[in-house]
Amino acid sequence: MTATSHSFSLPSRLALLALFSLSSSFFLWKSRRLRLLRLSSQNPNRDPSPRGKLFFASQTGTSRALAGRLADRLRAAALPFDLVDPRGYEPEDLPKETLVLIVASTWEDGKPPPNAEFLARWLAESAEDFRVGSLLLSGCRFAVFGVGSRSYGESFNATAKDFSGWMRAVGAAEMLPVWEGDVDNGDMDEVFDSWSQKVIGLLKGDVCENGGHLASIIESNGFDSEEEEEEEEEAMESAVVDVEDIAGKAPSRKSTGALSNGGQNGDNGLREMVTPIIRTSLEKQGYKIVGSHSGVKLCRWTKSQLRGRGGCYKHSFYGIESHRCMEATPSLACANKCVFCWRHHTNPVGKSWRWKMDDPLVIVNAAIDQHTKMIKQMKGVPGVKQEQLLEGLSPKHCALSLVGEPIMYPEINSLIDELHSRHISTFLVTNAQFPDRIKMLRPVTQLYVSVDAATKDSLKAIDRPLFSDFWERFVDSLKALRDKEQRTVYRLTLVKGWNAEDIDAYANLLGIGKPDLVEMKGVTYCGSSATSKLTMENVPWHSDVRAFSEALAIKSSGEYEVACEHVHSCCVVLAKVSKFKVKGQWYTWIDYERFHELVASGKPFKSEHYMALTPSWAVYGAEEGGFDPDQSRYKKERRHGAASIRGSPVAP
Repeated sequence: MTATSHSFSLPSRLALLALFSLSSSFFLWKSRRLRLLRLSSQNPNRDPSPRGKLFFASQTGTSRALAGRLADRLRAAALPFDLVDPRGYEPEDLPKETLVLIVASTWEDGKPPPNAEFLARWLAESAEDFRVGSLLLSGCRFAVFGVGSRSYGESFNATAKDFSGWMRAVGAAEMLPVWEGDVDNGDMDEVFDSWSQKVIGLLKGDVCENGGHLASIIESNGFDSEEEEEEEEEAMESAVVDVEDIAGKAPSRKSTGALSNGGQNGDNGLREMVTPIIRTSLEKQGYKIVGSHSGVKLCRWTKSQLRGRGGCYKHSFYGIESHRCMEATPSLACANKCVFCWRHHTNPVGKSWRWKMDDPLVIVNAAIDQHTKMIKQMKGVPGVKQEQLLEGLSPKHCALSLVGEPIMYPEINSLIDELHSRHISTFLVTNAQFPDRIKMLRPVTQLYVSVDAATKDSLKAIDRPLFSDFWERFVDSLKALRDKEQRTVYRLTLVKGWNAEDIDAYANLLGIGKPDLVEMKGVTYCGSSATSKLTMENVPWHSDVRAFSEALAIKSSGEYEVACEHVHSCCVVLAKVSKFKVKGQWYTWIDYERFHELVASGKPFKSEHYMALTPSWAVYGAEEGGFDPDQSRYKKERRHGAASIRGSPVAP
């Protein structure tokens, strides 16, 4: 054997020795674990825990909040339970437990939330390992409540079902079948309270739903080790997507019931989209519910321009009159649950229209009526100008972007026609999940597609869509936008740490949809909620948005340039040079009267046919920063502590 062969063989032998050592250690650990599990199953009540355990599998806080509510009720009923975050719990202690309650939501791709991953993995491995045996948790009784959305189809509440299946597989006795909260039904609090009441009744000595008595469970710490005679007839479902966090007032329902149409007031027995709980939640946020599925709300910029204190970025970029703009939607439902949603997901979700449908004429009439009532309520508010107030009573613009997905409404074209017939322009925003609806859409004044991320993974993380083919739908929506002749816009909401770094990927998307304009706006921080992990650190400065827009313009190789900015809104717009820059001047504003003439003519027309000159104060880099000099700039003086109760002077 040569010296060279010896030099190679020695490291190889050492590597093999190390591998055998590691393998031996692993098998010794596995053998010890199995031996301990078998001993536990033979003596399940060894040092039994005198207190029950209430676990919550929660990512954004909804299941945690529900479990906390149950913990309070258990305490009031003199039933000793510990509220436990599975993240800090040692699963090897489960054989000691005699009572376990689980409130579980489902996270992405059928997985449990991160805080319950280890516990779930331990239970799954134990349930599938024949060497563990089916008596491991024979001294334990349990119940599970799931928080989910039936809009996710067969992935509805799978984590709760998985926990139930795993617990039964290792010998635990189920006190009652899994109850499933359905966030689409509008009665989460009511159903969870019913489940809690039933659980407490069982623990205090009532008869189990599936047979057997639970008298003196806590005091005796002992259970009949016989397995339940009846198994659930429902097969376990797999593959789940996030369903927990349409938080707070989320709806629900027991799993044993059929798909309810709750409140079947609609045509052909269809239920109304807005349930009483959802209605109450939205109305608390200032929304006026129109009919059974639409809504309006008075924008802060409408109030601002009524007082002569400046308009929104759409006033600066496109010339709308903010005090005459009605913010509305014909569909409060959405197919996404974006992390930055400022409505905190209190609106319904869905992948298709399955509710009672209101007539478009009724919606438009009622929306205008509600809007004008809110305008009238501004009378007497300090600073409101009489001229603006009178003009505000006749809306000239409609931003179909309030909440939800407007193009889900089956009669969206008729609603648009009705608005145009009243000389009300339309800015419609879609979330890029319904490409076929975009294709059939009639001309609107300006059509937006929300481009919340530039890659498949980041789009999934940010928008958290219901559709499994969300990326394909997203790309097809951009392609559908490219075929539109009227003004089209990509709307980017920049979130630091989430989507504000993918310049090259965004540049690639420009080539797919070929939008006329690209709006970039820093995310608005709306406070903490159970549905969002965003903090102020995720909010970009205007300088960050400017830098991003300039970099994207460079990546477009001159096809787009930065045209306008609105510093107050932390918003910038790119415009296609070939269309909107004429002899060195920008024409991003809209000739609204010309637009209505073109619509009324019934003939094809293009975005160039109704553009207007952009004023100098709105152009990118102008000293005014997009603030209309005809308005009066108003700056609040923020005070804290004792100074705040003395009031603040009126700003000049």
